[in-house]
Amino acid sequence: MRKYSRTLILGLFATSILSFTPAAVPVKLTWETLRDVTFKKKWYPDESVYMLYPTFGPAVQKLKGKEVSITGYILPIDLDANMYVLSAFPYSACFFCGGAGPESVMALKFKKDPRKFKTDERLTFKGTLILNADDIYQMNYVLEGAEIAE
Repeated sequence: MRKYSRTLILGLFATSILSFTPAAVPVKLTWETLRDVTFKKKWYPDESVYMLYPTFGPAVQKLKGKEVSITGYILPIDLDANMYVLSAFPYSACFFCGGAGPESVMALKFKKDPRKFKTDERLTFKGTLILNADDIYQMNYVLEGAEIAE
């Protein structure tokens, strides 16, 4: 009986070790990597305007759909709706102020309702990187399922 118990315990232990898969560690993403994108002007008849259309380079393409973490400055878009953007630069030098390009901002689509953030609060977030070339009402980079990295 004792030999059977020991064999059973060892078998369960071995099975649990072999079936254990550690949680995925997010890839540390930098704003430098996100600069691997080129833009060309494209006419959008629905809005009667030319806008910049992205072509993502290989360094960015390989991160598409991956769990990433990135550090940046919080820019509030709509405080009532808890809509925020993460920027490579503080508000005074961000894309919206004309000081940087569209590759320097990322929409944050939160996993759950976030707390209120302050403008230019510098934080690291993790989530899934989404590349957006076609929806002109979204940023080119979106962090889906975003949450503060610990």
